[in-house]
Amino acid sequence: MKVLVIGSGGREHALVWKISQSPMVDKIYCAPGNAGIAQLAECVAIKAEDLDGLLDFALQNEIGLTVVGPEVPLTMGVVDKFQEKGLKIFGPSGRAAEIEGSKTFAKDLMAKYGIPTAKYGAFIDAEEAKAFLAEVGLPCVVKADGLAAGKGVLICETKEEAETAVDDILVDNKFGNAGSRVVVEEFLTGQEVSMLAFSDGKTIVPMVSSQDHKRIWDGDKGLNTGGMGAYSPAPVYTPDVHEIVVPQVLEATIKAMEQEGRPFAGILYAGLMLTADGPKVLEFNARFGDPETQAVLPRLKSDLVEIFLAIIDGRLNEMNIEWYEEAAVCVVMASGGYPETSDKGRVITGMKEAEETGTIVFHAGTKEIDGNIVTNGGRVLAISALGKDIAEAIANAYKGVEKVKFENMQYRTDIGKKAFL
Repeated sequence: MKVLVIGSGGREHALVWKISQSPMVDKIYCAPGNAGIAQLAECVAIKAEDLDGLLDFALQNEIGLTVVGPEVPLTMGVVDKFQEKGLKIFGPSGRAAEIEGSKTFAKDLMAKYGIPTAKYGAFIDAEEAKAFLAEVGLPCVVKADGLAAGKGVLICETKEEAETAVDDILVDNKFGNAGSRVVVEEFLTGQEVSMLAFSDGKTIVPMVSSQDHKRIWDGDKGLNTGGMGAYSPAPVYTPDVHEIVVPQVLEATIKAMEQEGRPFAGILYAGLMLTADGPKVLEFNARFGDPETQAVLPRLKSDLVEIFLAIIDGRLNEMNIEWYEEAAVCVVMASGGYPETSDKGRVITGMKEAEETGTIVFHAGTKEIDGNIVTNGGRVLAISALGKDIAEAIANAYKGVEKVKFENMQYRTDIGKKAFL
């Protein structure tokens, strides 16, 4: 079978890496891919948002399975487009992907169906949003409604910060179309957990738990990013928490989406806050997380392609999905200036030496120029490692990190430390 993976980041490299292990797969293409993906797949110069180009490629090359990595093509309706032509594609429909594409839609869905989440208000008028601040109190969270590459969530400690955030989104259009509406939420405290699950629209099968590290600096300081690292499992996600999350969040959401006429088949990602009042949903994503995927997929024992095909065919209930017992840790190495800018064209060395320590080097923002691998984005690499427990996985991952060098690189030195709090 020929497989096409859409996307170009660390998540897509992890997907290609896992798909390449399936005996069902003869050839992998990736559009547009990156320098690391090119070692496992044939990269084709088609952007993830070029739905017509992707469809033409899949038809001309007799692609047996397409796997969508990023959220933008999902919300644009790439799955619907492929299905109309009778092609097998993994991911939710455009209407189902709105659970990520619009925070207002997701919050309204949770409110309607009693899925636990923070108190909120959604606004298109800046003054109304500011008036609501008194109701949610401080600190609070101000979010751009649409897709903002993980950067449209602003945690505000003071009234002035919150009002500025509202103006940035609604008045100054700092996040473009993503900011046509703003969501203002109460601030939840606790530990965050990412729970990803496979779903075919009827059955939902949770993956192993993980925890992302959103802030740029150690100790959760600095700006929000797309994610600076992750580890799996998250010890705070106990069996007792699982017993609440599966029925009240995962199963409830799949049922709600079906009742809304938007059956959800693909990856449902629930970003959870484990509060004193129980688990609450911070956000939903309609695809694999990045960098959670780079910590979760190394732990997957089962054939990922078999799982994807079972979901597309509506027979997930027949699958027995198995996981390795080892823990996994992923450390993101970012370019200078990230998350506000990215320092491109810096030569990267030491990746082969990192892999010799036993780590997996997933490429995110990389490119090959004149035989050199250079930086080509904000998040450059994700160094992943397994270990018998989280402490060993942390040590193994940082052994790999120490080998890699590029100018102005930045990374956190405390990935996984929350596991011991």
